[in-house]
Amino acid sequence: MVFKSMVATNKLQKAPPYHVSRALTQLGADLRTARIRRNMTMEDAASRIGTGLRAVMDAEKGKASTGIVVYAGLLWLYDMLQPLEELADPSKDKEGIALQATRERKRARKSGGLDNDF
Repeated sequence: MVFKSMVATNKLQKAPPYHVSRALTQLGADLRTARIRRNMTMEDAASRIGTGLRAVMDAEKGKASTGIVVYAGLLWLYDMLQPLEELADPSKDKEGIALQATRERKRARKSGGLDNDF
C-alpha cells in the first residue's frame, strides 16, 4: 500500500518563475560576496544569526525553499537590511496607485434618505 506524503509541496519552491529564480540566485551570490568581503566563514555567519550552516549554504545558492528570515538575517548581519525594509513601500507602488485612482469616486453624491449626522 502506497501512502501519499502528508506534507503539501509548494510548487513555487520547486519551480519558481524564471525571474524569481534569477533574482534569488543573484541575491544568494551577493550575500556570499558580502560574507567573503567581511572575512566570515559560513559557520560564523550561521552562528551570528542563530541558524545552521545548511541554511546559510542554501541562502547563498538562492534556494527558493530557504526561509525569508534567513535572507533577512544575513542582510542584517552584513548591514544591508535597509533596502529590504523599503522593498514593498506602498507609496512607491506606481501600478497599485494607478489602479486605485481608477476606482476612486470622481464626485460625491447625496444619499436618498435622511441621516442622523449632526
